[in-house]
Amino acid sequence: MAQVLNIKNMVCNRCKIAVLNVLNNQNIEVKSIQLGKIEIEEDMEVNYQKLDKQLKDLGFELIQEPVDALIEKIKVKLIQYVENSNDNTIVTYLENEIEKSYAALSKTFSKKEGITIEKYVINLKIEKAKELIQLQKLNFSEIAYTLNYKNSSHLAKQFKQITGMSMSEYKKLQNWNRKPLDQIV
Repeated sequence: MAQVLNIKNMVCNRCKIAVLNVLNNQNIEVKSIQLGKIEIEEDMEVNYQKLDKQLKDLGFELIQEPVDALIEKIKVKLIQYVENSNDNTIVTYLENEIEKSYAALSKTFSKKEGITIEKYVINLKIEKAKELIQLQKLNFSEIAYTLNYKNSSHLAKQFKQITGMSMSEYKKLQNWNRKPLDQIV
């Protein structure tokens, strides 16, 4: 049996490497590592105070409360949803991935984060659109398609609503003012 550590703000593979380095420095043997969740040997001696401090120094945090772990799991799944251009609806995707009703997940998320899951996903998509604009490999229609928008005007409208500028203005600005994924709320 394994002991589970839930870690806040793990949003990419580089995050997994950084957290793994902290655990290795404390001689904590890792059985498996996923975004937001690490399994270690059940009988491992862990100095949680020291571990939490080292994680916080890197922008992570040890999650103690089950509701906080659920919120982090929802965020990780939503980041994966946006990154992988999933064809399922958000409702279907989250219910399949987390195995809880969407209504319960949505209520918990909104109460804890002060934002709906749908608005959070829009914010993620806008940050992903900023990244794709910065890479300059896709035109605006291709970016919209990549992010599962039915048309580019829908993305353009949301982009302007959130950033205060059009995608063309953002591209010309070349000030890539992007938010880290772990700071999107």
